[in-house]
Amino acid sequence: MIYSTNITPDKTGIGDYSFEDFDKAVRHGVAKGGSTLYPAMPFPSYARVSDADMQALYAYFMKGVTPVARDNQDSDIPWPLSMRWPLSIWRWMFAPSVETPAPAAGSDPVISRGAYLVEGLGHCGACHTPRALTMQEKALSASDGSDFLSGSAPLEGWIAKSLRGDHKDGLGSWSEEQLVQFLKTGRSDRSAVFGGMSDVVVHSMQYMTDADLTAIARYLKSLPANDPKDQPHQYDKQVAQALWNGDDSKPGAAVYIDNCAACHRTDGHGYTRVFPALAGNPVLQSADATSLIHIVLKGGTLPATHSAPSTFTMPAFAWRLSDQEVADVVNFIRSSWGNQASAVKPGDVAALRNGDLQSTSNDDLGQVTSH
Repeated sequence: MIYSTNITPDKTGIGDYSFEDFDKAVRHGVAKGGSTLYPAMPFPSYARVSDADMQALYAYFMKGVTPVARDNQDSDIPWPLSMRWPLSIWRWMFAPSVETPAPAAGSDPVISRGAYLVEGLGHCGACHTPRALTMQEKALSASDGSDFLSGSAPLEGWIAKSLRGDHKDGLGSWSEEQLVQFLKTGRSDRSAVFGGMSDVVVHSMQYMTDADLTAIARYLKSLPANDPKDQPHQYDKQVAQALWNGDDSKPGAAVYIDNCAACHRTDGHGYTRVFPALAGNPVLQSADATSLIHIVLKGGTLPATHSAPSTFTMPAFAWRLSDQEVADVVNFIRSSWGNQASAVKPGDVAALRNGDLQSTSNDDLGQVTSH
């Protein structure tokens, strides 16, 4: 376990940090005293932050944050993994040099701004980019290749989905405006926030300017799809018609009718900005079904934001549904209304139910192998 540290301007925090100390920690990953920070601190991304923004951040932390006297808690990592010197080698091998990339000649300034926010200050790739066996992100920017923002292994039982242009499991079917609304309010016409992204929206993105949110959205929409055969979702009404006719013979259909249809509807369209659509939802069609299994088992709450203060809660079904029933309803959702995704097994559900928050897919080096 790694515990975050006190970064208030108290003497127990960073009160005695000069700007040079602060800069070395944030952009270089080196704490005052010379030890290398654990890369849970996304200094490889922060290496792209501009000098001006670093000065602004330092001024904010020193003048705009209330000092709190609280000693840091030591990380609970067993020896020899707790030794810091190997991290210096890791930093030397994988952390980029500190520089702010210059926009390409003739590039859209809005997209350039979005790239700066996504790749640097936002450190979106820390969650949404797969990692290699040595735990570095496989790509830190779009120029590093198609791994960038292509989705990652489970984080606390949730999958950070692909943010690339694929329709099936990325953002290909989202409009720029839908992305802006999602980042600002936690909900859009296409989906709703859940898992760790809820904290990102509540504590960070809802406070960003519309101009910066638009820049992020436009940049993300500029990322190409990874699958050259990817096509937009084609809605199939066959399952909906069967349910309307009282036919729940498809495995998982009866479980869906009893537990899900009241909110997400028999046609899978849900209710806009209240209960998200399941038909064509890229989260549900990901190769890794961990997030879907997790939310069925444990439920979730759509958080309130300033622009969308209402909250809605999906109840947990772990107490009610067996591993087989959860697998059946997950597979029903992943194969209905035109959705096309691989099946999960009761063993996948059992592993997540028992707290083994690993991946249900083994198709990427950055993901844990399936059960």
